Amino acid sequence: MLRKLLSVGGFTLASRITGFVRDALLAWIMGKGILSDAFLVAFLFPNNFRAIFGEGTINPAFLPRYAALHAKERKAEAARFADQIFSWQMAAQAVILVLAMLFMPQLITLVSPGFVDNPEQFALTVSLARVTFPYLILTLVVVQLSAMLNAIDRFWAAAAWSNLLNLSMIATLIGWHWFPNAAYAAAWGVLLGGVAQLVFILWAGWKEGLWLRLTLPRWTPEVREFFVAFGAVTVGAASVVIAPFIDTVIASLLPTGSRTVLYYGDRINQLPLGVLGIALGTVLLPEMSARLARGDRAGSDRAQNRSAAMTLLLTLPFVCAFIAIPGTIMRAIFAHGAFDQGAATLAAQVLAAYGLGLPAMALLRIVSSTFYARHDTVTPMRATVIAMTCNIALKFVLVWGLGIGVAGIALSTAFGAWINVGMLTWYGRSRALLAIETVFIRALPVALLAALACGAGAWIGVDLVGKHGDIPALAAAIAIAALFYGAVLAVFRKSLPLRQA
Repeated sequence: MLRKLLSVGGFTLASRITGFVRDALLAWIMGKGILSDAFLVAFLFPNNFRAIFGEGTINPAFLPRYAALHAKERKAEAARFADQIFSWQMAAQAVILVLAMLFMPQLITLVSPGFVDNPEQFALTVSLARVTFPYLILTLVVVQLSAMLNAIDRFWAAAAWSNLLNLSMIATLIGWHWFPNAAYAAAWGVLLGGVAQLVFILWAGWKEGLWLRLTLPRWTPEVREFFVAFGAVTVGAASVVIAPFIDTVIASLLPTGSRTVLYYGDRINQLPLGVLGIALGTVLLPEMSARLARGDRAGSDRAQNRSAAMTLLLTLPFVCAFIAIPGTIMRAIFAHGAFDQGAATLAAQVLAAYGLGLPAMALLRIVSSTFYARHDTVTPMRATVIAMTCNIALKFVLVWGLGIGVAGIALSTAFGAWINVGMLTWYGRSRALLAIETVFIRALPVALLAALACGAGAWIGVDLVGKHGDIPALAAAIAIAALFYGAVLAVFRKSLPLRQA
């Protein structure tokens, strides 16, 4: 598992680095204003609809079934199943694309009602969304072929393709003077990135002998079973996506730039989540599915407990750092060009709030694999709907009831993630599906101690070097935090699941 994790984590880290460069360019060129708010709302559509119809549903509903067929050496049957699912999905996506292009003004009114009072911003957002939305249908092939590659233990291509979107946007942002404005440059970068991702994953699948063919959609027992699971997962995924749309609605009613600072705070929080949490979940689900298909419950439990221990060991240090020095992080990274110090201060509050939920967001993939690997998509859906409802209620309480403002949106998201993890854990334990083993229990105190050491090191670094500027202070914070963190791991290494992983 460690080799697979390094493969996925390495390419995901590269994606987060290119994503950081992309976001730094966005902040530098567009700052916090009408252009950035309009683009980020337009970018929300392909991002969040992909969560519903892409990884958010294909991985839980399709991958375990496809992986189980491969584990049983029923490869021809697996290929036919994949082609049928692909054909049904393409038909649905074509309808969604046409409807979205026709009714885009109504969609923008729904998700950003505050933009209606500014006709220039509203018209720009509608135009940008029509450019970015076709990205969704392009990634349909990418996401399903990625799931198929993961199911046969080929992880690198599925982890690498996301870099191409970032590189495409970087290229168009650098040449933004060739477009009507920088927002259009970023939007066209999204669409061109989707084309590049499609070409890349087709090549990667061809190398492994994997193809997706359009066929006449048929209602077979396997397809029916998939759509039952798909329906439950879609409800759960849609619930997760509803919350960001509610975030956009609320942010559009707050002062101009609120959506922008929410985005940049979340982007930094997503860095460890994407590299560590998602990588672990990506590797774990096909492994658990294959082991359970072969009747190896003990091996499945061991893999899950190692993954959960590694998740906390690798994400808790970021929580402490995001709480200890959020202002230094946001100023050093984004407070340049059009993104001013005031915007960085607001984004720092958002980062600290999001950080509180980071371990839960990462653990969600680990705990939900308990059910997805057993082809149970209803239980995670039920937990997600309840958590999402609590999340949305908390947004109104924190943003307006307690007057926290934009940081309240992020804080409610963090609380919602912990509620979701708590419910899934309770469901798993009550049904004797989720085993908490010694490897996890031994690693937990070490993870907590290492995280506190990391946060202390970050604070000390800023305190020592802060007078010389934010960039040197952040560099010192990273160095000292890494030193303290590494020292704790070295002392307590025998309690960690590193060798077993």
